[in-house]
Amino acid sequence: MDLIQAVVYGIVQGLTEWLPISSTAHLRILPSLFGWQDPGAGFTAVIQLGTILAVLIYFRNDLGRAISAWARSLTGKGRETPDAKLGWGVFWGSIPIIVIGFLFRDLIKSDQARSLYVVSATLIGMGLIMLVAERVGSQKRKMEDITVRDGVAVGLWQALALIPGMSRSGSTISGALFQGLDRATAARFSFLLSVPSILGAGLFELYEERHGLMEVGITSVLVATLVSFAVGYASIAFLIKWLQKRGIGAFILYRIVLGILLLVLVQQGVIRATEDNPDTAPVAGSSS
Repeated sequence: MDLIQAVVYGIVQGLTEWLPISSTAHLRILPSLFGWQDPGAGFTAVIQLGTILAVLIYFRNDLGRAISAWARSLTGKGRETPDAKLGWGVFWGSIPIIVIGFLFRDLIKSDQARSLYVVSATLIGMGLIMLVAERVGSQKRKMEDITVRDGVAVGLWQALALIPGMSRSGSTISGALFQGLDRATAARFSFLLSVPSILGAGLFELYEERHGLMEVGITSVLVATLVSFAVGYASIAFLIKWLQKRGIGAFILYRIVLGILLLVLVQQGVIRATEDNPDTAPVAGSSS
């Protein structure tokens, strides 16, 4: 991977991680369009560390209060405060995706799961789910109203993001809207809930795929991660302001149109449904 490709991957990751349009889908589609090698789920998980750093900085005050209140509540103090409930909501809400992601990690990385047929179906499917969530959610509840039950419910929705094309932000924002949270609160909770799972997955993949990442090039991985941080930070601010004024309709339309277009391109043979996946290929110097 050359530096130009690394910068492009970083921009796409930063833009699409927090917008509800699926970073995995775009990082899977991009190499197919340009004739590049699929960078793989390991590379994707590692450069997500850049976007999670953007969340840690952007929401440092929210995270600080939630972590402090959560820690105090371990001793039985202040467990019913809004910050403590938020902390416990994030804690319990992170468990489903961590457990399911670990148990099915090989399937998630497989060529079948990363097929563009799967991606096109999930782009359209989640778009329709987002449409329903936007229509039926009461959107009356605020950040201080979040409970542990909300965390578990939205955490189960987050587990859908393990399927390429579903979108972590798309699934969690939809789940939060179904819980009655308003759009801006749904987005903020989505970002906070992503921290443990993305951080854990990124560090795990950094270790697990260390040999494969050496093949890609450490410089390229670092560049893509730094670019994803800068662009991701800007996209967080953009999305919160956008949702407060306009809702998720534009993202729903984008997902459905992209899914249909992708399906047509695959059916017409313009791009292949599957590509060589470095996550399933033997690493140079290792046994096959």
